[in-house]
Amino acid sequence: MRKAVLTGVLLSLAGCGQGDSLERISGPTMGSSYTVQYVRTPWGPAPEQVRREVERILEGIDKRFSTYRSDSLTEAFNRLPANSCQPMPADVLELVRVGEQLAQQSDGAFDLTVEPLLDLWGFGPQSRSEKVPDAQALAATRQRVGHGHLRIVGEQLCKDAPVEVDFNSIAAGHAVDLLVERLKALGVADLLVEATGELKAIGRKPDGSHWNVALELPRDDRQIAQQVLAVDGFGVSTSGDYRNYFEENGQRYSHTFDARLGKPVKHDLAAVTVFDRSTLMADGYSTLLFILGPERGWEFALQHEIAAVFVTRVADGFVSRSTPAFAQVNKQ
Repeated sequence: MRKAVLTGVLLSLAGCGQGDSLERISGPTMGSSYTVQYVRTPWGPAPEQVRREVERILEGIDKRFSTYRSDSLTEAFNRLPANSCQPMPADVLELVRVGEQLAQQSDGAFDLTVEPLLDLWGFGPQSRSEKVPDAQALAATRQRVGHGHLRIVGEQLCKDAPVEVDFNSIAAGHAVDLLVERLKALGVADLLVEATGELKAIGRKPDGSHWNVALELPRDDRQIAQQVLAVDGFGVSTSGDYRNYFEENGQRYSHTFDARLGKPVKHDLAAVTVFDRSTLMADGYSTLLFILGPERGWEFALQHEIAAVFVTRVADGFVSRSTPAFAQVNKQ
């Protein structure tokens, strides 16, 4: 259920600033990159302070949620045997609760405990190679997957089976929300924050125009902007199968898993983009909708009034459609 590599899937089109009033900082994070653009005012924080705060928050996210560093809290929990508990910070427990909500809403298709499946199929941190596993290995691995094996006891995360959690479907959205709230607390009112492709835009650019976000056509050969939107106050997240996959015997296998089957999803939905006031929820819902596919995902989005754009493969290219709730997003 790992998210697509989204750097470039949502391209910030910030335009030109006026003098030194438009600041931009960027760097590596969570195996990808981040970019923060904001309007600097005479009474606002210095760029050096902004960079320090941004990198402090992102380093904390990495130490809590990364599955690629052995010293993270997530990996320490994943190494624990069944019937174990570990104290966790409040935001880790919050994301576990969000994961449980999404799991229940999707009847178990979304699941934070798919890490063993990711490794088995070649997409996880302990992967050896991308391949279709044999039936016996798949059956054994599925015994170590299931959100129902997690529970929160006070300030501890506990498990009654040797499950392993993977927050990659929601951690980046959470990081963006933390960055936005911190920058607002520092006095920054107009900004666009992006981390690993998840982003949120608030306010306007120095020339008074809105921040623009381009939705990319889901092609793996080149980047083509399908639609450009003016966004204010929304988090944006895209999930798709066109950047992180492998092919075997003519079959395409995505990095996104339906936990109920223990296999990558297989349908004609190429990408889904979700807009939500919470980037965390945009992140989670884009994954959930992509797992459910073009029909069930569309029905779910309508039922829950989710602002989303679905891009589906057809014989001669792609077809795009947006939910009614999407109409409130574009400010142009």
